[in-house]
Amino acid sequence: MKTHFNPKNNPRVIIIQKLYGKFFNQDDNVEFPKHRFKKFIKDIVLGTIERNDLILDELNNKLGDKFVIENLDKVFQTILKAATYELLYKPNISINIIIKEYLNSSNFFLEDPQTKYLNALLDNIGKKLRTSDA
Repeated sequence: MKTHFNPKNNPRVIIIQKLYGKFFNQDDNVEFPKHRFKKFIKDIVLGTIERNDLILDELNNKLGDKFVIENLDKVFQTILKAATYELLYKPNISINIIIKEYLNSSNFFLEDPQTKYLNALLDNIGKKLRTSDA
């Protein structure tokens, strides 16, 4: 039961919405309304946009030839990019927290089977990204 989950206040739901608007609706201006996690939201959104090509390279390298991000649902692509950005550039946030937060947020956008697939992908990419540095 997710009774306490208010998507409007969830920083990662906001991140996904902002990135989706930028990547797929070509929103020129990304606005960041007042929010207690505004700095975090802005950091992840702008960082993901700025490093989009690098994130795509990492995903393609780590997930292999059979993985084609363009074949995924657009919201799914957006979630994967944002989570990958955090895995790459937010080493102070644990893999488990990043994955859990994006899975919780993805329930707002995706069907259950997609969420399970997302979990497997994030787990896979998280291990590969974080252990290669260790």
